[in-house]
Amino acid sequence: MAAYIIRRLLLIIPTLFGMMLVTFVIVQFAPGGPVERVLAVLSGADTGAGSRVPGGGQGGDFGARGTQVGPQSDGGSPKYRGAQGLDPKFIESLERQFGFDKPAHERFFLMVWNYLRFDFGRSYFRDINVIDLIKEKLPVSISLGIWLTLLSYLISIPLGIRKAVNDGSAFDVWTSGVIIVAYALPGFLVAVLLVVLFAGGSFFAWFPLRGLTSENFALLPWYRQILDYLWHMVLPIISLGLAAFATMTLLTKNSFLDEIRKQYVLTARAKGCSERQVLYGHVFRNAMLIVISGFPGAFVHAFFAGSLLIEVIFSLDGIGLLGFESIINRDYPVVFATLYIFGLIGLIVTLISDLTYTWVDPRIDFESREV
Repeated sequence: MAAYIIRRLLLIIPTLFGMMLVTFVIVQFAPGGPVERVLAVLSGADTGAGSRVPGGGQGGDFGARGTQVGPQSDGGSPKYRGAQGLDPKFIESLERQFGFDKPAHERFFLMVWNYLRFDFGRSYFRDINVIDLIKEKLPVSISLGIWLTLLSYLISIPLGIRKAVNDGSAFDVWTSGVIIVAYALPGFLVAVLLVVLFAGGSFFAWFPLRGLTSENFALLPWYRQILDYLWHMVLPIISLGLAAFATMTLLTKNSFLDEIRKQYVLTARAKGCSERQVLYGHVFRNAMLIVISGFPGAFVHAFFAGSLLIEVIFSLDGIGLLGFESIINRDYPVVFATLYIFGLIGLIVTLISDLTYTWVDPRIDFESREV
């Protein structure tokens, strides 16, 4: 097992390298860039997501660190939209500030070297280190991700098992109908509906509309702080969780149904095992393998994906909103840093998921497999 873990950890390096290289190349051919973003603001044609244009030395520190991508100038002659009539020396100073005076391959390898040391530099358009910016936004995504993953598994697995045991019954039919409807509803539409119904939109004002905590959160006693936090999380988690809840429930049901129909279950029943012993002593371990295999994707999705519109609707300033604004504003240091961190987390979680297989089913031996 140790050899397998070491091989998987070593594979993380070329995987991350390939992911960053492909993204870097794609961005090289994407229209626009931070220089054009600045020029658009200066010309009054900015359509960004609200980030500030660097003034003075903002972003200049990052320009020397090599995590830069974007359009190049040809032979020192600027070729940016909106640059007509501007002093070429001003354009060259912008290129130096963002690091575009270096060749693309030099910028890429400098970026890789910095990222190996977890040095993500500074944001182009925010006067803050990228890692500090991510830390600032991460609590929101962590809160949403932990609760979404925890509740979806705690509810979906028992419900899926009961649906499998009672396959074809009235309970199975009506719960399947509810699950299909829940899966079909877009999360942002559910969020808007919940705001209208329960957050003071038109009917009731039972839940807060903004943020993770109230304005007087620091003044509340600890038990009131916990209740206040949970009170703020109810509507966002419901909006995010319906699709994940439906998917996990049906996955669990189908997995258990497939195992219940196998010969070893009939053998266990013939030996006199109770239905509970058969279900949790024999079927559970085999059926949970497919559920565990989907955990990495569910984990990463719950933390970092699909929450942009929910964060906007409920005014939650998290990673989803940060990533969207960074792409719109061509804030490439933030874009690449979040991609690198999320990719690394996803690969590590996938390894943990594989190791969990051996805990659920000791018959699985990764040592005898090639990676």
